[in-house]
Amino acid sequence: MFATPAYAQAAGGAPGGPEAMLLQFLPLIALVVLFYFLMIRPQQRRMKLHREMLAALKRGDQVVLSSGIMGKVVRVEDTEVGLEVASGVTVKVVKSMIADVRAKGDPAPANDSKA
Repeated sequence: MFATPAYAQAAGGAPGGPEAMLLQFLPLIALVVLFYFLMIRPQQRRMKLHREMLAALKRGDQVVLSSGIMGKVVRVEDTEVGLEVASGVTVKVVKSMIADVRAKGDPAPANDSKA
């Protein structure tokens, strides 16, 4: 009427076989692969594009810092950049804090009056 523990254990096959271990680790391996393709790989691509942008930085470029400050590049060094944030006001900025390089000829917004 009732199954003995020996019959219940034997019904599942070999309990410690390699197939059982593979089936146990398969979801974990799938999560690692999914994590790589959804998070790590795109972040590496963004970092590569940011490094290329900083390597192509030159005098006269309009840049936006990660804090939102905009300015014009007046000096480029290995790790630092001289940035003119107002006429006659130059600050030293760490190169990696540059978030975006804008083209020299960006059009002014429609609501901005040139006087």
